[in-house]
Amino acid sequence: MGILGWIVLGACVGAIARALIPGRTEPGGCIGTTAIGVLGALIGGFIASALDIGEIEDFFDLGTWLIAIGGSVLLLLVMRAIAGAPRG
Repeated sequence: MGILGWIVLGACVGAIARALIPGRTEPGGCIGTTAIGVLGALIGGFIASALDIGEIEDFFDLGTWLIAIGGSVLLLLVMRAIAGAPRG
C-alpha cells in the first residue's frame, strides 16, 4: 500500500475503533484519529504476522481491515489504561 492508502485506512480504522470503544474522546481530532488508525494497523499487522494468522496486504482485503481495526482497538485500550481514570 502507498502512503495515501495508509492515511485513508488509518482515518477510517481510527474512526471505527473510537466508535467501538465507549468512553470519553481523546483530544486530537482528525489527525489523532488517523494516527491511532495508522499506528493500530502497524501494531495489528506486526502481531498478526508474528502469530502467523495474517498480514496487511491489499487495501480492499477484509483481513487487512480486521487486523487494522483490532490493532487500533488494542492501541486505544492501552492508551486509556495508561492515561488512567479521568480526574474531575
